[in-house]
Amino acid sequence: DRCKLHNVALSGGAPWGFTLRGGLEHGEPLIITKVEEGSKAAAVRLQAGDELVTINEVPLNGYRQEAICLVKGSHKTLTLEVKR
Repeated sequence: DRCKLHNVALSGGAPWGFTLRGGLEHGEPLIITKVEEGSKAAAVRLQAGDELVTINEVPLNGYRQEAICLVKGSHKTLTLEVKR
């Protein structure tokens, strides 16, 4: 089943250890492109190619800038919902 939603919760504060690409600015979905080994993102099994759907239970409009602001606003925990 190609489009399953996965919820992951990262804790402990930044750096979270993943990179984002795309967004409506570029006419693309918000995709996680890189997950650093040994990072918090890797610990919850985020994968390159995952598409971000919500951040801290906020549904995304799809703009990269918005996603980055939400991630930066997360201090202790970061909850992500991704489509895989």
